[in-house]
Amino acid sequence: MFRLLKFYICSLCLTLSVNQAYAQEKPAAVVNGVAIPQAQVNLLIKAAALQGKPDTPEQRKSTQDYLVNREIMAQEAIQRGYDKQPETISQFELARQTVLVNAFLQDHIKNHPVTEDAIKKEYEALKKEAGSKEYGLRHILAKDESEAKSIAAQIKKGAKFEDLAKKYSLDPGSKDKGGSLGWVMPTNFIPTFADAFVNLKKGGVSSPIKVEDGWHLIKVDDVRDFKFPSYRDLKGKITLSLQQQGIQKTIVDMRAKAKIE
Repeated sequence: MFRLLKFYICSLCLTLSVNQAYAQEKPAAVVNGVAIPQAQVNLLIKAAALQGKPDTPEQRKSTQDYLVNREIMAQEAIQRGYDKQPETISQFELARQTVLVNAFLQDHIKNHPVTEDAIKKEYEALKKEAGSKEYGLRHILAKDESEAKSIAAQIKKGAKFEDLAKKYSLDPGSKDKGGSLGWVMPTNFIPTFADAFVNLKKGGVSSPIKVEDGWHLIKVDDVRDFKFPSYRDLKGKITLSLQQQGIQKTIVDMRAKAKIE
């Protein structure tokens, strides 16, 4: 859902009310009597600008040619009756819904602005949750409790954690790296996993612990102070996140009132 919402929010800046422009501006081109509004060219120019392409005469000419070609193909498609096909009609409806959803989201964001206080409050909450330390971790994912205990016994006898990880770990992402997870925060993991290492000292190894995906042994290679990103660096992301949360809540409320069969 959030991925879809991100797409819609990124599309908001491209949603324009072009009906009046169609009537007032000289067409960019006319193809077999069908006018291509200048507003369509402007819309695509703005989209290109978001990708770093400047508004130049060459860009406008290229955009106009693109729209002319589209109109020619669209007219030919109608001549062949493609607009009457069920799949095409369904695509028309989806496109109509997308425009309406974009308009709804634009209005929602306009009428429910994220305040500076809300952004700062969320920033402080994230900063508190992150904590002040990050950990260089290794882990071994064992096939069962018995194997986890056997590995733990080998470690106590002096076997290297890295070698055992390469031999026994079932985690394909870290196995070949000696179980290394790199530098991580406790908030990257579920509480059961995080609680097993936050109180370990450098070089410490946890007892076997059971989490959803199996039995783990965790080693703390190192611990260092964590510098949380500045408010300025995170403000944009937090704003977007809060917008998405507000939209998600509105969708949940509307679904609760809707008759869905």
